[in-house]
Amino acid sequence: MTLTPASSVDEIVAYLQSLRNEANIAGMARFGIDTTTALGITTPQMQALFRQVKRDHRRALALWDTGLRDARMLAILTADPQALTMDEARAWTGDFNSWEIVDTAADIFTDTPYWRDLVAEFAADEREYVRRTAFAMIAGATVHNKDEPDLALLAYLPLIEKYATDPRNFVRKAVNWALRNIGKRNRTCHAPALALAEKLAASDDKTARWIGKDAVRELTSEKILRRLKP
Repeated sequence: MTLTPASSVDEIVAYLQSLRNEANIAGMARFGIDTTTALGITTPQMQALFRQVKRDHRRALALWDTGLRDARMLAILTADPQALTMDEARAWTGDFNSWEIVDTAADIFTDTPYWRDLVAEFAADEREYVRRTAFAMIAGATVHNKDEPDLALLAYLPLIEKYATDPRNFVRKAVNWALRNIGKRNRTCHAPALALAEKLAASDDKTARWIGKDAVRELTSEKILRRLKP
């Protein structure tokens, strides 16, 4: 079967199911990915599918509603960030059950006009994957949103500090990721991010201390310091 931009949700799902790979599913599980509804489609395969079916926001929403992990990954890739409403983004986030879904969707979310509002909202949410989304968005925006002012990103440092004590694995790793990415963005961002990393590294809290020490290690590495030289 060859998919096209006119392919229906049913046709796409049938094609995805034809690609089911048990070995890949087992590999995903080893990386902490929820494989309950996974078909084991690889990233290159998913990128190829995206090139075949193109963007279609209404169809992307329907693909998401199938509940299949791989259909949801394709939904994220084929959704239109400019058409994605805040309520749709919230609904998707409420369904997140794996770090890879979070991190893929976070890049789409930061292309929406309202993403900054969602960062604060999602960070305050107690659900692990929802909170991770906030910090994955910050991490992604530092790299992909080239026009985002440095000061706007530095303004997230207090939020990073606030949630640096959340011990849940997928939250603490995303908080660390956001802090490191801000610090690596440029010389302007480096010093404030490093200062926070050093503060957290000296914390009495085990999670904050891990986040801080790991960030200090990268932000003071020769590779990063060399790249940030004037």
